[in-house]
Amino acid sequence: MPDQDTVEVEGKIVAVLPGTMFRVELSNGHQVLAHISGKLRKHFIRITVGDMVKMEMNTHDLEKARITFRLRNTDSFASPRPQGGYQNRRR
Repeated sequence: MPDQDTVEVEGKIVAVLPGTMFRVELSNGHQVLAHISGKLRKHFIRITVGDMVKMEMNTHDLEKARITFRLRNTDSFASPRPQGGYQNRRR
């Protein structure tokens, strides 16, 4: 739940940086440095270049943000990933 002094915005991942940090571009062209929240880290949600994300930004520091949600992208589901399991093993 966001605090009163946070703003929720959406952006597009431009670059993946070391240490689970990302460079995100907002719709107005402004770029911010963002890191992923604990739930995304806990559930191993993968974020790559081109993904749309929802972020929380503090009103005191508009250069940094926390990624709270990866939005579904219709282009990324065009080619489904192979499912793991016994059928995909090499024999």
